Amino acid sequence: MRDLKIFSGNAHLRMAEEIAAHLDIPLSEAEVRKFSDGEIFVEIKENVRGTDVFVVQPTCTPVNDHLMELVIMIDALRRASARRITAVLPYYGYARQDRKNAPRVPITAKVVAEMLMAVGVRRVLCMDLHAGQIGGFFNIPVDHLYAAPVVLQYIQKTFDDNVIMVSPDAGGVERTRAFAKRLNSGLAIIDKRRDKPNECEAMHVIGDVEGKTAILMDDMVDTAGTLCAGAKTLLENGAKEVHACCSHPVLSGPAIERLNGSELKSLVVTNSIPLRGEAENCDKIKVLSVSKLLASAISRIHNEDSVSSLFV
Repeated sequence: MRDLKIFSGNAHLRMAEEIAAHLDIPLSEAEVRKFSDGEIFVEIKENVRGTDVFVVQPTCTPVNDHLMELVIMIDALRRASARRITAVLPYYGYARQDRKNAPRVPITAKVVAEMLMAVGVRRVLCMDLHAGQIGGFFNIPVDHLYAAPVVLQYIQKTFDDNVIMVSPDAGGVERTRAFAKRLNSGLAIIDKRRDKPNECEAMHVIGDVEGKTAILMDDMVDTAGTLCAGAKTLLENGAKEVHACCSHPVLSGPAIERLNGSELKSLVVTNSIPLRGEAENCDKIKVLSVSKLLASAISRIHNEDSVSSLFV
């Protein structure tokens, strides 16, 4: 591991420290700060010539600041002669802008991919992309991890056999079906109608949830409107209680207020994004660590071993 180095920006320093600890190496030193006018300054504090470098930086709130930190740090590492630079993105910002669904709109997820490749990223390690095809926006290797092993273990330990996995919309059916298959449980789908961005109206449930513990599955929770409306609909259809699981706790705007006032018993998330503000003190939120999973993937990439075998 002598030629392996882990760096981090300011987005999620704790996760980077946990990953380095799992790999039994120190977190490498870099200074990442702002000038008084908001410009970002990066200085790599140790020799990286000829090393295999991994930069841990989820592009979460504030998205643009953390994205620029990542881009500038990668440029600094490339100019310092790092042998290979891998961007570790536990959360890929702008992932929801992955297609041209209206006239005169950008495909911003592709723009981010082009930026990273342009500054010198030679590999990307990400987790639970909003849409799998985002991996195709890169012309370099992309290793797509899933938080499923960590979340499945939690569900198996916490709930009895009388559970049903629920997709909050049609787009999440494939993800939810995979969980239902592993848990040998039923599957239900919430049919909803979205009138405005970040606003939705849950309509009815496809599937039998009567008397069962319903677990809503999603890749991210932003304003929590979908989950809270879904929980209400499930209870109206006879569910005993409702819980939710997601990979990325974006939790913006009125999310915490909605969660606290909702019918949801709990929201299980991963530490792909650090909780901030009110979210840190929300009793309904349970955080699972995926640092060990990311560390295993980094070790396998560094040693040129299979990453997909983590999910067999």
